[in-house]
Amino acid sequence: MRGKQTVRDMVLSMTVVGAVVAVIYLFLPNDEEDRMKPVDYRVELVTAQRAAPYPVMAPEGLTQGWKPTSVRYDRNAGAAWHLGFLDPDREYVAIEQSTQPYAKYVSKVTLKATGTGRTQLVNGVAWERWTGPKYDALVLRDKGVTTVVTGTAPLARLTEMAEALKGGSTIPKDQASWPASTAPSPKS
Repeated sequence: MRGKQTVRDMVLSMTVVGAVVAVIYLFLPNDEEDRMKPVDYRVELVTAQRAAPYPVMAPEGLTQGWKPTSVRYDRNAGAAWHLGFLDPDREYVAIEQSTQPYAKYVSKVTLKATGTGRTQLVNGVAWERWTGPKYDALVLRDKGVTTVVTGTAPLARLTEMAEALKGGSTIPKDQASWPASTAPSPKS
């Protein structure tokens, strides 16, 4: 008889604990969107623009729904600039810039994406298209600095971010950033 009471008591205890956990889960806020607070990257942007040996880029005029989620500048890691966003569909998009060696840097920030050999015009400038198992990317090489727009978002969103980037490129709009461009440049 004692063994049956122990099992019954254990089942009752588990039921009570389960009910308490269910009540806590239902009444505590658990919406992921509420937990993801946008970051204000203005101070870090100004700091990076002053410290970096290249024109640091950030978006201007993005449509509503883009949320900045992370920012950092690391002078000791090839003057690496990072600015991360969630797009309106809650996909990740990041702007990465650095003076680190091109191939290693792009592979690192895109989580091992590889070049497709194709380019895409963004505001009249050819960007390399990269694809990978986790992130796709648009890559721009410009006089000692590599700019990468990467993430889980589709190519259209990566392009939207690249189009919004301001901060300066030394590449003329009617000139490709490398000889591999096969698309004609539009005249502005």
